[in-house]
This record gives sequence, C-alpha cells and structure tokens, in this order.
Amino acid sequence: MNIDVLSIFPEMFEGVLGHSILKKASEKGAVQYNIINFREFANDKHQTVDDYPYGGGAGMVLKPQPIFDAVTYLTEQAKSTPPRVILMCPQGERYTQKKAEQLAQEEHLIFICGHYEGYDERIREHIITDEISIGDYVLTGGELGAMVVIDSVVRLLPGVLGSEQSHLQDSFSTGLLEHPHYTRPADFRGMKVPEVLVSGNHKLIEDWRMKESMRRTLNRRPDLLENANLTDQQKKWLDKLINVNE
Repeated sequence: MNIDVLSIFPEMFEGVLGHSILKKASEKGAVQYNIINFREFANDKHQTVDDYPYGGGAGMVLKPQPIFDAVTYLTEQAKSTPPRVILMCPQGERYTQKKAEQLAQEEHLIFICGHYEGYDERIREHIITDEISIGDYVLTGGELGAMVVIDSVVRLLPGVLGSEQSHLQDSFSTGLLEHPHYTRPADFRGMKVPEVLVSGNHKLIEDWRMKESMRRTLNRRPDLLENANLTDQQKKWLDKLINVNE
C-alpha cells in the first residue's frame, strides 16, 4: 500500500511513522509512506496556502490550488488504481473499525490534513472520495487524526502483525468489545487468573472469552449489541447476562 499525506507540518509524522508497528510495516514492504508539504505546490513565491474567507469572518481558509495540484501530481505518479483521497475533517463520517478494514483493502491512500479555519469548499466537492472524523471534537489540524487512521489501517495489512489472527478478535472487529486478557503470574498479590484459562480446555476457554466479550459489551457499549450478528448460543448467553444485570 502507498500512503501519501499532504500537510504543512510534515515533521509531525516522523516520530509516529518511525517507530513500532508502523516502522516495521514499512521495513517489511507492506506500506510506503510519503509525507508532502503542500506548500511546495503553491504557485506564488511566498508559497501561500491560505487566504481570507469570502464574505468575511474569523480565521483563514486553505486555498484550492496547492491541494488540487498536489493531488493531481500524486494521482498521476501512482501505478495503482485511482487513490482514495481522504479529507480529515470534524464534519466527516465518524471513523470506525469497519471503515479501517475497508481502507486496508486499497492500494493507495492520500490524506489531506488541513489547518486554520477550514478548506475551500471546492476541495471537498471535486477531489475528495472520503471525509473522516475521528470524533465529535475539534483539533488544531488534521495531522493527529490522519495518524490515528493510518495506524488503524496499516496494522490490518497482511504480514504486518506477528500473527495473522491478531486483529480478528480486536474490539469492534467482531462487532463486540474484546474479552479480558491475563498473563503470568497466575497469582499476583492474591489476584488470580480465572481457572478456566489455565485448564487447558480450549473449548471452555473459547466459550469463556465469548461470554466475557458479551458481558463487557453489555456493560460498556450496549448499543453495539443492537447490530451484532449473534448465534443462537450467543443469544442465550446474552439473555442470561441481561437477567443477571436486572
């Protein structure tokens, strides 16, 4: 996968992309990052990327020309299918694990990270394929949001995680929150690991994990259960959990 990021603060990405899983993914050849300062595409000697809004008002608005030209250049350089061009914006679609899985199937992603008051609307109308918001709050720019999306997508690429099964049981991947985890020692200061996990009975362990996943979802995010695709057995477990809570 190729990931291009358009930002006027490209140095913000150095630490994030240069460590941990994101760095290893690049070293393995699963992803190639390209961070571009879109000031380089401005057509005046001062490399101006923003201007005052028509009609007046506070703040500055990102000009269309540098971003249009940058996206055109990156698209023409691409050797893959047309890229998904993603605008990080608090007005966008709220980001989910399902969206991450969808983006992980693409060959080329371009992220546009804005600053200041906003974008010229023609950017949104003519070159964007996706608008993404990572939550109902406002950041100073799109860089942090883009980092979140990139991290969530890259870890899903084949060969990136140590085990191909690692992400399959992640919270939200199954429609439920993930079950609790334990590791050694089995008894830590009197706090013991559930006996089923050291029983060696894989069927009982699998059932315990699913029940705990459902219990945690019911207690913390019951809204997720409304659309969860549960088996008949899982529905019976859920009914029992609900009755206990009542």
